[in-house]
Amino acid sequence: MSTASPQAARSSVQRFLDVVEWAGNRLPDPALLFVWALVITWGASWYLSTVQFTEIDPRTMAVDAQGKKGEPKPIQVVNQLEGKALTSFLTKIVKTFVEFPPLGVVLVALLGVGVAEHVGLINALIKSLLSITPRALLTPMLLFVAILSHSAGDTGYVLVIPLGGIIFATAGRHPLLGIVAAFAGVSGGFSASILPSSLDPLLQGFTQSAAQIIDPARTVNPLCNYYFTCASALMVILVGWWITDYIVEPRLMGVELDGDAANQPRLEPLTAAERLGLTGAVTSLLVAGGLLVAGAWPETSPLRDPKLHGLFNHDSPLMQAIVPLIFLFFLIPGVVYGYLSGTVKTHRDIVAGMIKSMGAMNYYLVLAFFAAQFTAAFRDSNVGVLLAVKGADGLQALNFPPQVTIIGIILISAVLDLVVGSASAKWALLGPIFVPMLMRVGISPELTQAAYRVGDSCMNIVTPLMPYFPLVVVYCQRYVKKTGIGTLISLMLPYSLTFMVAWIGLLLVFWTSGWPLGIGGGYTYSPGN
Repeated sequence: MSTASPQAARSSVQRFLDVVEWAGNRLPDPALLFVWALVITWGASWYLSTVQFTEIDPRTMAVDAQGKKGEPKPIQVVNQLEGKALTSFLTKIVKTFVEFPPLGVVLVALLGVGVAEHVGLINALIKSLLSITPRALLTPMLLFVAILSHSAGDTGYVLVIPLGGIIFATAGRHPLLGIVAAFAGVSGGFSASILPSSLDPLLQGFTQSAAQIIDPARTVNPLCNYYFTCASALMVILVGWWITDYIVEPRLMGVELDGDAANQPRLEPLTAAERLGLTGAVTSLLVAGGLLVAGAWPETSPLRDPKLHGLFNHDSPLMQAIVPLIFLFFLIPGVVYGYLSGTVKTHRDIVAGMIKSMGAMNYYLVLAFFAAQFTAAFRDSNVGVLLAVKGADGLQALNFPPQVTIIGIILISAVLDLVVGSASAKWALLGPIFVPMLMRVGISPELTQAAYRVGDSCMNIVTPLMPYFPLVVVYCQRYVKKTGIGTLISLMLPYSLTFMVAWIGLLLVFWTSGWPLGIGGGYTYSPGN
């Protein structure tokens, strides 16, 4: 950003970005990637169905309900291009789509989030937190709010990041500093979360489907990474605070503002109506939480597992109701806020919020349709099982420590994030390969998912192919007109690289200490666990 070094730094960064943009712009849409993956799966199943494999299919050795172990049988790839398989594929297209695990859970969760966002509850909460923060704690509070915004979908990109510039400018600090700090929290810390978000059940659905390639009875809890993501939020705040104040801020000293910053709207305080609505919303949330605790507390509670009386095991009604609970815990305070603040006049305004949130899911529905068909063909062909067993045998032959394998998964996910920005699209492609392969060497689906989330998050802020990256450049240009992609990359690289190192260290600390990753989030897998 200085007058001496930007040319050299920019030239090297720009050459790299040119290659990334050239390659990324030639990739087809993620939806078409699933079509190609489906075609490749069909072709592979046709060719491999003629091969006799000696590797044992682990699913044939599963223990049934009576405790009897199945007879081991070798893997046999099923030709998906033969008439019977194609007929089955065509007749089940609708059912495959409708029963695709991530589809329903994501849509239900977003119904409640959509209401909270539409009526203004999310905006009021963010404004309230930022307006009461002392100047010395401005950076960690902005990072905290950025992480909080994950529960409201894309709110962080369209609200928190530009507000970060306004708030820092109002406090007498460089507005670009506020923008990049908020960007680091919203996007670089995408998988760091204090509150459950729609990303949890979204990834869980893909992970569970992938795990069932090896173990059809294996389930994955939507909150299997929750403890780890909470600790990750603290890590992102602390590390991001240090990078912002001690690395990035000195770099921005002397960079003059030549944009229309003077015309930027200032952060408006909460109105009386917003304060009333926020008070009512928080109260309703506390009451709802108290009722849930009271209902789950007794040993005879219907929310507990009827056999083990546990609340947090896979079979407990409470865990099976996680997604509806996310829906209700956003819907109830959203409705209360809307009526008290005046943003809701009739029930039609509530429905409008749900409609708006569903409208934003149009592209996801298209993506989910093709992802569902690929996943089903991949499962039914047994190609996934074959890859998992062959890959596991290869890993065992290499004899890498499991920690090295997990770090490899993180790095592969990070590299792919440079060209495929969507977290769900990447995991839909990688999950059916990574999860069963690592299950074969004793690594749990929950740990594999956590590793993927680390790699996916860290690179978001340095890839120009991420959909919101150009928007952040525009936010910066409002203050410094010469800001370009290379400028933003150079500001975000310290966050990206440091987050990567710190996050890998945090995951290894969790693993070494034996701390659970979340509810039902262990580290090892053996058939039946």
